[in-house]
Amino acid sequence: MIVPSRPFLQRCFPDFITLNGTLTVAKRTHFKDALDKARSVTELRDAANGITGLVDAKEVGMKIVEDYAASWNWILIGLVIALVVSLIFILLLRFTAGLLLWFTIIAVILVIAYGIWHCYLEFSLLRQQPGADVTIVDIGFQTDVMVYLQLSQTWLIFLIALGTIEASILIILIFLRRRVRVAIALLREGSKAVSYIMSTLFYPIITFLLLAICSSYFAVTSVFLASSGDAIYKVMAAEPNCMYANKTCNPETFNKTNVSKACPGAQCMFAFYGGETPYHRYLFILQLSNLLIFLWLVNFTIALGQCTLAGAFASYYWARRKPQDIPPCPLFSSFSRAIRYHTGSLAFGALILAMVQMARIILEYLDSKLKGANNVAARFVFCCLKCCFWCLERFVKFMNRNAYIMIAIYGKGFCMSARDAFCLLMRNVVRVAVLDRVTDFLLFLGKVLIAGSVGVIAFFFLTHKIPIFQEEVPTLHYYWTVIFGSYLIAHGFFSVYAMCVDTLFLCFCEDLERNDGSSEKPFLMSAGLHRTQNKLSYKLIALLF
Repeated sequence: MIVPSRPFLQRCFPDFITLNGTLTVAKRTHFKDALDKARSVTELRDAANGITGLVDAKEVGMKIVEDYAASWNWILIGLVIALVVSLIFILLLRFTAGLLLWFTIIAVILVIAYGIWHCYLEFSLLRQQPGADVTIVDIGFQTDVMVYLQLSQTWLIFLIALGTIEASILIILIFLRRRVRVAIALLREGSKAVSYIMSTLFYPIITFLLLAICSSYFAVTSVFLASSGDAIYKVMAAEPNCMYANKTCNPETFNKTNVSKACPGAQCMFAFYGGETPYHRYLFILQLSNLLIFLWLVNFTIALGQCTLAGAFASYYWARRKPQDIPPCPLFSSFSRAIRYHTGSLAFGALILAMVQMARIILEYLDSKLKGANNVAARFVFCCLKCCFWCLERFVKFMNRNAYIMIAIYGKGFCMSARDAFCLLMRNVVRVAVLDRVTDFLLFLGKVLIAGSVGVIAFFFLTHKIPIFQEEVPTLHYYWTVIFGSYLIAHGFFSVYAMCVDTLFLCFCEDLERNDGSSEKPFLMSAGLHRTQNKLSYKLIALLF
């Protein structure tokens, strides 16, 4: 049975036929012998699985669009609530940093504890119901998430995961309880800088627009590369012994030839875009080049945002009198300096990271091709390479971030700034371990608290468990859309705040090395931050010696 093709985005795509219940494209329907037939059947099965995955993904996407069309106003209200709560949270850190952060820690622990209790109740109830003991592997992939919530194994997995997270948070807090006070002082200083430069909170919008432009460019270029060249049509015949099967044809003159007489039911169908020119032979390399350019542009956009924010917050730290000596429009001035003087440095750092990410993508592609092979040694080597490149990517991201801060402070090139940042961090390795990781952990708890709180409210609201709004709220397929959107909004605000804390931290370390607190070389840090850091340093020295 031949299924006719349909144009999509004014482009032709390979048509499919069914052979013994298996889908394939036109150019894979000709079998020469039994070995080729067995190999083709495997390819057909893989193609059918890929098509099934695409159809399921399309169905999930359609349900998400339906949910948004049915309740876009309620979803928008939830996202606005997340935005307001994130903004208020950051502003309150200036006045109630200690109280708010301890409240965040305790609230996250209590929310996870409630999740553990709720998962245990659901697991206990479903374990007594017949049919709920079916495993997730038995039912396979389902587009309806509610199907998984009817299984006891699902709630057992949630219970174990939440229990592990709760235990990890408690252990981390027990070992870092003395360092939290230093993180509180640094976060309080960061909240002051953000309150003086409020425009930085809205810079992620610019980053989002630039990333959207880069993604659009990549998508359009990929489509045109994939559909470049001439459309190749081939004869598709139901009879495998047809001498014209898999031969090229012209759809305009196909009915005038003798092919239909020699092979009844044969049709001239589109197979693929291609040709015999050298350009089409290197089309895969062109797609890889397009992907590398996309990664380069994305990393450059992120680097531009980091350097711009670092320059704005550095101008706050090095001002002797705050806020009188802060330059006017510090964000715009920092953005102008980054564009005018530091474009080459940012592009070089982004290229290094893009090449590492490109190597990881190639390794993932090669590893997917080796999944069917039984070569254990090759799989082990690829696993080690993937792990090494993952660590390398994390290290390059960390060094690039600190190099951009040094570029914003001193205006040097990328290599010199990366060297200075690395040496500065190594000279203050204890402070890096104490402050940097603890503040990241506390900011992560803040994001989890905001996204989790808005998600819980949205869940009870959209599942008609709040009696006041029973009639106005529609029924949705997925409730995690609001949670995901809330987390993205909170991440956007807290990414600015994290960049502020990292910039102030490097400025703080540089301040300690350049100045000694005398009248000739006074410290530019706050007295509370300096006093707290000195206390922690003395405690660490006593523990080490």
